[in-house]
Amino acid sequence: MSGSTSRPAFKSALFITLSFSLAMYFTFAAVQGDFGLFRRVEIEAESRVLVAERELLQAQVARMENLTLRLSDEFLDLDLLDERARDVLGLIRTDEIVIR
Repeated sequence: MSGSTSRPAFKSALFITLSFSLAMYFTFAAVQGDFGLFRRVEIEAESRVLVAERELLQAQVARMENLTLRLSDEFLDLDLLDERARDVLGLIRTDEIVIR
């Protein structure tokens, strides 16, 4: 009789242990896994950084497009051309004095 009473207790303990182990595994996977909560937070933070970087690059592209337009044949900005020639080529006018 003692053998028949301990057998169901062993099966119950095994079932509870197995169920708890599976629950812990799936909980861990839901939090730490490749598609878990922590990974989602990392992806959202990375997304915000990339959006900010994209906006910065768009501003730089718009600035360069403006400078390109101002130096194009259709719209020539002489002040910008003079500034770029002085900066890149080191040119000065004859009536200027350079102090270093």
